[in-house]
Amino acid sequence: MEYSIAHLSVPGSPDAASLTFYGPDHAHKIHPQERFPAVLICPGGAYYFTSDREAEPVALSFLALGFNAYVLRYHTSPAARYPVPQLEAAAALKWIRENADAHQTDPDRLFIAGFSAGGHLAASLGILWKEKAFSDALGCRPEAFRPTGMILGYPVITSGPKAHRGSFENLTGGDEALKESLSLEKRVTPDTVPAFVWHTRTDESVPVENSLYLLCALAENGVPFEAHIYPKGVHGLSLANALTASPNNPQQIQEECAEWVRKAADWVIKEHWRDR
Repeated sequence: MEYSIAHLSVPGSPDAASLTFYGPDHAHKIHPQERFPAVLICPGGAYYFTSDREAEPVALSFLALGFNAYVLRYHTSPAARYPVPQLEAAAALKWIRENADAHQTDPDRLFIAGFSAGGHLAASLGILWKEKAFSDALGCRPEAFRPTGMILGYPVITSGPKAHRGSFENLTGGDEALKESLSLEKRVTPDTVPAFVWHTRTDESVPVENSLYLLCALAENGVPFEAHIYPKGVHGLSLANALTASPNNPQQIQEECAEWVRKAADWVIKEHWRDR
């Protein structure tokens, strides 16, 4: 397993965000022509911090399933507000594509994954990738940072009645018009990238309606998706197993939900996006 860190600077950021790469050891010797699918992981944390539980353990799980994995430590409140995290995620996708050969990453199979508020960040790139402000800030065409698809775990989506208020306060600083514009179920278009979404019905922090609103919008716009709504599970499950459960918190172990990683990998392998 190889690790390397890139430092990404974007307009408005107090300093550089970090991007960590996880890839198979000696792949260039064993499979020199191979190009691996890749996932950029955006940990959650209400746009106030980035969760360790949703970072390296998730990267290692995808690595074990044949992916290259990258973890983005983006800036959060109060140091940064919108659009800094979104620009950092866009810059990370752009950097991964520019360095794809060095890591044997397939630039046409580059997915963005996120959890909770990190799910909002990932979905922002999957939905708003054509935003001119993003491409202008990074000085490139939007295709440079368009993800192939998005993998969303219990994502923050709506700023409406079912919102996770803290995430939107931290991202926008309380700007009501900006909150409304970042209610992502209202921003879906036919150009939105395909999605894999999972959530639990009993999530009390980010209600399941966040995912349901998104899925309805995807369906209305003809965007392919796969969704799994599990009957039980607290918020912040991550891998939903003992590896990512907090000490003395057995509620974060939910065997049925733990299948999501394999299902997401299978979804990628099926190549749902190739006809888009």
